[in-house]
Amino acid sequence: MCWHQKHTEAKTAIGQDKYRLADFFDMWWDTYKKNPRHFITPEQYKAVNAMRQCRTESLGIDHYACPDCGERTQVYHNCKNRFCPTCSWQDTLKWADKIKQKMLALPHRHTVMTLPHKLNNLIKENNDKLLSALMRTSADTMKEWIKEKYHLDPGVISVLHTFGETKDYHVHTHMIVSWGGISRKDHSLQAIKGEYVNYEFLKKKFRCKFEDELTALYNKGVLIHNFIDRQDFLRFIKSLNKQKWIIHLEPPMQIPAEVIRYIGRYSKRACLSEYKITKIEAENIAFRYKDYKTTDKNKKPVERELELNFWDFFPRLLQHVPLRYFRLVRYYGAYANRNQIPQQYLYSETEEEKETIESADWGSLQEEITGENPLICPHCQKRKVYIYTSIRFNNKSKQETFQRPELMKEKIPDRQVA
Repeated sequence: MCWHQKHTEAKTAIGQDKYRLADFFDMWWDTYKKNPRHFITPEQYKAVNAMRQCRTESLGIDHYACPDCGERTQVYHNCKNRFCPTCSWQDTLKWADKIKQKMLALPHRHTVMTLPHKLNNLIKENNDKLLSALMRTSADTMKEWIKEKYHLDPGVISVLHTFGETKDYHVHTHMIVSWGGISRKDHSLQAIKGEYVNYEFLKKKFRCKFEDELTALYNKGVLIHNFIDRQDFLRFIKSLNKQKWIIHLEPPMQIPAEVIRYIGRYSKRACLSEYKITKIEAENIAFRYKDYKTTDKNKKPVERELELNFWDFFPRLLQHVPLRYFRLVRYYGAYANRNQIPQQYLYSETEEEKETIESADWGSLQEEITGENPLICPHCQKRKVYIYTSIRFNNKSKQETFQRPELMKEKIPDRQVA
């Protein structure tokens, strides 16, 4: 069994959210796993253990100190698991800064394509086969339509989601689609004029492409299913034709940096953001969600609260743990070979944006949340320097990598930062 350090109030980070998902797992996971409602996969065990150890002594603490006054700051190591809400947020910011340097200097559109819920059981049985098919067919739908209509090769960045607002099973892709591309005639970079989209045509194209892949898997005998025979399978396909195949496109955004920031904030993220948790009380946890079926006078979705017992919450959340080695972010079209895009076609950043990227370290990320960089001494305004790392092994503390022993003398009480 994997030993982990319990989260305590003393380890609360500067500017940290009021409630931590790891705290709720610390309280009830050991009880739940003795008699789980659903089978717990190895990847789910791994994700929960990583999240519970994240920012605790068991993963290590980096110690920093001001070279003048000696004020010390403790920085707890993170787990880097894709399911962890804190780690995924920092990963999103780093990904956004990296990818925007390789995007076409064109407007981009946020596009969402959703599968009917009637496919949910089949997707859960086949996992990566159908999830990969969704990502491929949704990207191909936009890519081929732009090629056929405008004779351009666009770039597509696709992010998979398996969850809805209430964390039920809701499979869809978020895509960043360049509103234009590289001309197939003279290889020039061209933008698409206007915002017109034939939604009905795209919906039909998306449905047909996905159903073709589904049928091919059935014909090859690799699809896991409960159909009696081929006629039963074809009846199921026919019933899908009557379902809603949803496609949504946002208006074009002019600057790739804006698009990435906008999409990354809620697309490339963990299943449940901790700032949405409103209550952890006894066996229950509550979180906010947007009810898209009900809108207010400004036509914005009404925000509601959902409260669940841990027996219901854990299986609902854990069904969204990413599959092992499954790539949740994929690149298509011109972005499939980003290194081959001519340099003059790429988005050129301003000097101010470049400085932002270079300073996107841990301290800068904390400053974006709290307005304060814990690695800058508030008294001397000097950057704190690294002293050593301490790691806890089986309840015994071990210190490693001493670099500045002269700064070990404590002049001001430690500030603990997760």
